Amino acid sequence: MDEQFLDLLAQIYDTEEKVVTEIINLEAISNLPKGTEHFVSDLHGEFQAFQHVLRNGSGTVKEKIKTLFREVWTDQEINDFTALIYYPEEKIQLVKENLCNKQALNRWYRQTIEHMLKLISYASSKYTRSKLRKALPEQFIYIVEELLYKTDSTNNKDPYYEEIYRQVISLGQADNLIIGLAYTTQRLVVDHLHVVGDIYDRGPDPDKIMDTLINYHSVDIQWGNHDVLWIGAYSGSLVCLANIIRICARYDNLDIIENVYGINLRPLLNLAEKYYDDNPAFRPNLQSNLNRSEEEILQITKIHQAIAMIQFKLEIPIIKRRPYFNMSERLLLEHIDFDKTEIKIGEKMYPLVNSCFATVHPQFPEQLLEEEQQVMEKLLFSVQHSEKLARHMNFFMKKGSLYLKYNGNLLFHGCIPLENNGNMKEMQIEDKTYSGRKLLDILEYYLRYAFAHPEVTDDLATDIVWYIWTGECSSLFGKREMTTFERYFIKDKDTYKERKNPYYHLRENEEICRKILQEFEMNPDYGHIINGHTPVKEIRGENPVKANGKLVVIDGGFSKAYQSTTGIAGYTLLYNSFGMQLVAHQKFNSKEDVLCSGTDLLSIKRLVDKELERKLVRETNVGESLLEKISNLKNLLEYHYMK
Repeated sequence: MDEQFLDLLAQIYDTEEKVVTEIINLEAISNLPKGTEHFVSDLHGEFQAFQHVLRNGSGTVKEKIKTLFREVWTDQEINDFTALIYYPEEKIQLVKENLCNKQALNRWYRQTIEHMLKLISYASSKYTRSKLRKALPEQFIYIVEELLYKTDSTNNKDPYYEEIYRQVISLGQADNLIIGLAYTTQRLVVDHLHVVGDIYDRGPDPDKIMDTLINYHSVDIQWGNHDVLWIGAYSGSLVCLANIIRICARYDNLDIIENVYGINLRPLLNLAEKYYDDNPAFRPNLQSNLNRSEEEILQITKIHQAIAMIQFKLEIPIIKRRPYFNMSERLLLEHIDFDKTEIKIGEKMYPLVNSCFATVHPQFPEQLLEEEQQVMEKLLFSVQHSEKLARHMNFFMKKGSLYLKYNGNLLFHGCIPLENNGNMKEMQIEDKTYSGRKLLDILEYYLRYAFAHPEVTDDLATDIVWYIWTGECSSLFGKREMTTFERYFIKDKDTYKERKNPYYHLRENEEICRKILQEFEMNPDYGHIINGHTPVKEIRGENPVKANGKLVVIDGGFSKAYQSTTGIAGYTLLYNSFGMQLVAHQKFNSKEDVLCSGTDLLSIKRLVDKELERKLVRETNVGESLLEKISNLKNLLEYHYMK
C-alpha cells in the first residue's frame, strides 16, 4: 500500500489498540443482517401520501407491532398504537381529549413509554448501539438508553427505573418523549430510502417532499424526466423553463412557481393578457381543494397559452442545430398553413382547433417577440436567484443520478433504450456514438456540466438536458415523440400516439433483463432491475413483477392523475435481509382517517425474491466499503505496529 496513505491513517489510529478495536468493530458490523431498503417512485408532488408511506415504512411498522403484541392486544389496540407511531402529536391530543382525569393519563403515559421502548428494542435488534443512539431523540438519549438496557436481575435498580418514568411524567416531558420515540421507530424500520424518479410536477407539494428528503437520514435519488426539467431550468435551459411553467399551468400548480419558489410571473401574465383570450384546450385541470374564481382561471388559461407558444418556438433552433437528435418531424410550427388553419403531419393535413398563434411569424415561426425574449430572461433570472430552489436543485445533484447500482440491483427511472432485436440503441452526439451504460453516462455528464455552468443557455449541454426530457434515446423518456402540440390543437386522437421504445415490451423477457444487468457489470443471477415512470395498470391485470422476477416496476399511481387508470395509489418495494416484497397502496385520504381507524390502506405484500441465506452487511455496498477499510487497517497494523 502507499506509505503516505498509511502514515495519514496512523494519525487517526495512533495506537495499536485503536487499530485492533476498530477492526473488531467493523468485522462485527459486517456480519449483521443488512438493513431494510425502501423504494418509492413517481411521487409527483403528492406529499401527504408520500409522508404517510414514509411514516409507516410501507407497512413495516405495523408488522413489527403485530409481531410483538398480537398475543396480548386486540386489533383496535394494535391500530391505536400504530396510529400513535405514525402521527404522535395528533394521537396524543386525541388521547388527552378522551381520558377523563390526570391519573388515567399518567397511567397511559407510563404504559405507552414502556411499550414504545419494547418496540424500539425489537426494531433496532440488527443495529449497533452506536447506530441506535444516532436515531434516538437527542434530549432523551441518556434516559432512553438507561431504560432500554436494563440488566439488573436482582431488582436493586427497580426504584431507579421507576423514578425515571415518574420524573418524565411529572416534569411534563412525556409528550416530547413519546413523540421522539415515535420518530425513532419510523427511522429504525427503514435503513435507506431510494426515490426512483419524478418528485416534481402534477401534484401540489414537491417542495415539501424535497425538504423531507433533505432531512432524511439516508437517501438517494434516480432522476425522473420531470425532475430533469427542473434541473434544466435552473441550469439555464429556457425551453426546460418554459416546460415547467406550462405543466404547472396545466395542472393548476403555478403557486409552486410563484409562492413557493418566489418566481415573479407578472411579466408573463402581462404578455399573456395582451395576446391571448380564453381557450378551452388550455384551461387548467383544477385541483379540487382550490376554489378558483373565473378571473383566476382565465389568467391561468392565458398564461398557459403564452408559455406553450414560447416553448414550441424555443424547440425549433435546438432541433435544427442538433440534427443527430433526429427530431425534425417535431418542427410542427413550420408545417402550419396559417391561411387555412391546417397542419401537415406526415403526408396528411389536419385542421387546427383552439388555435392561439397570434405571436407566431408565419415565415420565421421560431422567432420570439422581443417581449417574449424579455419575459424569458426575467423568468430565468428569478429561477436562478431563488434561494429555496437552489437548495433543492443542489440536493438533487448531490444525491441524484440517472442510474444507480446498489446492493446488486440496478435502479433507473425509465428505460435502457433498445432496438427491436434487443440490442442497445445507439445515439450519435457530435462525432461519437454511444449506447447502453455509456449513453447514460454521457447524458449525465452533460447534465452535470450544464448545472455547473448556469450562465450558458444555448450550448450542447443545455440542449442535451432538454433532450433527456423529450428525446427518443433518453432513458427517462423512451418514446419516439412527445405529442404535446397535437393534444392541444388536433381533434384526431390518432395523432396523440407516442410510440414507446421496444424496452417496454422486451422487459418482459428474462434474457433481455439479464443482458441489461450484464451491460452494467452486474450479476444477472442475483440482480434485479427496478423501474418507475410507467404506471402499472393493475386494474387491467398488469403485473408489476416481470421477467420471472428480474424486473420490478414500482410506479402504480402516487399521482392522483393516474389513479383512475392504475386502480391503486402507488407501489413501493421493500428489500431486507430475507428478500424483496412489493406493496400496493390504496388511495390515501387523510391522516385523520388513520388517526380514527389506525388502519393502513395496503394490499397483500407480494414476494418478489427470497434470499436463500439471510443477506449480511458484508454483501452490500456499505459492506464493500467496510471490508476495504478493514483491509487498510490490517495493512496499517502490519506496517506500523508489527514491524
